[in-house]
Amino acid sequence: MRERRAATDRRRAREFEVFAAGAAGRLLHTAALLTAEPPTATPRAQRLLEAALARTYAEWDQLRGEDPYDRTRRELALRFAQEAWRVRRPGRWTGRWGGRWTGRWTGRRADGEGGLLAGLGTQERLVLVLQLYEGLTEEQTASLLGLPEDRARALCARAMSALRRTAPRGEAGP
Repeated sequence: MRERRAATDRRRAREFEVFAAGAAGRLLHTAALLTAEPPTATPRAQRLLEAALARTYAEWDQLRGEDPYDRTRRELALRFAQEAWRVRRPGRWTGRWGGRWTGRWTGRRADGEGGLLAGLGTQERLVLVLQLYEGLTEEQTASLLGLPEDRARALCARAMSALRRTAPRGEAGP
């Protein structure tokens, strides 16, 4: 009985190692785009990815035919969204007072550090990265984030418009 359990654990660990070796690079890039960290230093992105991979490993036996990449990407996106609500990053608040705040937390630092996507709001960045970099459809993105499809479409359009206004000439989006 113990030998069978040990063999199952080894097989599970090998399967997960193969998955992580193949998917970790792309998922780390996705996390770096979400956190708007420079490619040379991505501590927040690495923490997000480690937590998402740990959750996937813990649920590895319950996947039952589900794509582990999709599961890990979903966990990564949801953890980023939760962290963005809890943690205030160095940045600036934009908006005007007109009975209520109409601005958003940009995450862009006063020294300009943070990259092109740092000027986008959390949901805008999530929708943009999931649709343009990860290749999800509007329906998939809306479902993953629990948003109406029209809202996901509007967020993506607003994010693209903001990138077009702020991107230097000759530089593409994500």
